[in-house]
Amino acid sequence: MTTPSTEPQAPASLRELLGGRRGALDASFPPVAFVLGWLVSGRSIGWGTAAALVVGAIAGGIRVVRGQRVTGMLASLGAVAGGALIALYTGRAQDFFLVQLLLNVASALAWTVSILIRWPLLGLVVGTILGQKTRWRRDPALLRAYSRASWIWVGQYVLRMLVFGVLWLTGAVVALGVARVALSWPLIAAVIAVSAYVFQRALPEGHPGLRHPRVDMP
Repeated sequence: MTTPSTEPQAPASLRELLGGRRGALDASFPPVAFVLGWLVSGRSIGWGTAAALVVGAIAGGIRVVRGQRVTGMLASLGAVAGGALIALYTGRAQDFFLVQLLLNVASALAWTVSILIRWPLLGLVVGTILGQKTRWRRDPALLRAYSRASWIWVGQYVLRMLVFGVLWLTGAVVALGVARVALSWPLIAAVIAVSAYVFQRALPEGHPGLRHPRVDMP
């Protein structure tokens, strides 16, 4: 009797669990500050990196004051600092975005490998959030659904890799800043929605959803 109500909850739950709008927006501020600082200062990489670091620190400070999680923000600040050091060393403004490009290459590879070895990262992330550990892997339907939905996440990393790669090779600094914003929260929102749909479609009719793995073995 409860199947009709639990079945539609799978995609909604997935969107809720993976929603990261605030973090994605915060991570977009430093690159924008870099480009603006670079342009306003007459294309000074030093001023651009300073602006990015200051804005990143302010965004992190606001999260601390609000009592929000800062793990993702610290990782973002690390990437900003790394990009700033590379750009200062090479003297090329586009190299500020090199760390972001390499992170997307690494993420695309990691997610692809995880699917091929039947340990899809989407399942690991959601399973950890739900406190299921790896119990979901003993449910063939959930394993298949997580694997199929994970390919959508691979696609977003490949898209960023291609866009950032072309713009980085051509030295299009302003376009890199625009792409960094456009391919952050708007893309993540689309990926979450599409992967939730794919996840739902991959589950057989009557399956209780991601919160309730069907585990027959003890």
